[in-house]
Amino acid sequence: MGSPTIDESSVNIVHEATVYLVGMQVVNQEAVDEFLEDHGALWQTDTEVGGERLSEVAGRVCYMSFGKGRKTNKEYLGNIIGVGHGSVLEHAVWNFVITGVSRSLTHELIRHRAGFGYSQLSQRYVDESEADYVEPPAIAEDPELHALWLDAVAHAQTAYRKLVDGLAAKFSDVEQATLRRKMARQAARSVLPNACETKIFVTANARGLRHFIELRGDEHADTEIRALAIKVLRIMQDAAPNIFGDYEIVKISDGTEVAHTPHRKV
Repeated sequence: MGSPTIDESSVNIVHEATVYLVGMQVVNQEAVDEFLEDHGALWQTDTEVGGERLSEVAGRVCYMSFGKGRKTNKEYLGNIIGVGHGSVLEHAVWNFVITGVSRSLTHELIRHRAGFGYSQLSQRYVDESEADYVEPPAIAEDPELHALWLDAVAHAQTAYRKLVDGLAAKFSDVEQATLRRKMARQAARSVLPNACETKIFVTANARGLRHFIELRGDEHADTEIRALAIKVLRIMQDAAPNIFGDYEIVKISDGTEVAHTPHRKV
């Protein structure tokens, strides 16, 4: 395959995603108490997690079962998950910023539509002249394959820079600078590879997240998005253990991790 023709330091390589949990629900307890009083109901719960509290309220509204049956939030939501009453979990919502992932990954991620909302970095407006690139582990661990990958990415990066400069000159008669830059970047981005790093803001409810984790945390999923699913699961097991505590993270023969739960398709 030959040696790399490009200095490795000229390409910014990323090997791991970062997930920031930036938002979660806050319960308006005064309104909940007003609702309970108006309907002659008494209810207390033992979780401080907004999404867990609201999922319990939603479930109890279905049968007006406040003050009856299972007393702890863990018991209540455990039963909800066990019987597959997944619609209740759609009321629990979290917000994430995800960085260090490839365009390949986000092409798969945004296929998860039900229960999700997305806002992704725009290559039409953001200059990618100094972009990062996400290298798959299977390539990174092999020196010859890494050299081939690096050469391809570096040439794409060089072509993008030259295209942006050439297109900027081509559109020099466009008076508005912002529009001129957008016109150049939106055409030049066509040469950027799927490995190009991106950033995406994701809003998802608990039911959607469970579906994502089950599909993408499976051993047959793409390696990069599987690693992301496991990261999200770990965050959610800490943030909402009563909703995500039934998952087990298991290391498989190749050293990577997968997610298992006895309660699929809730």
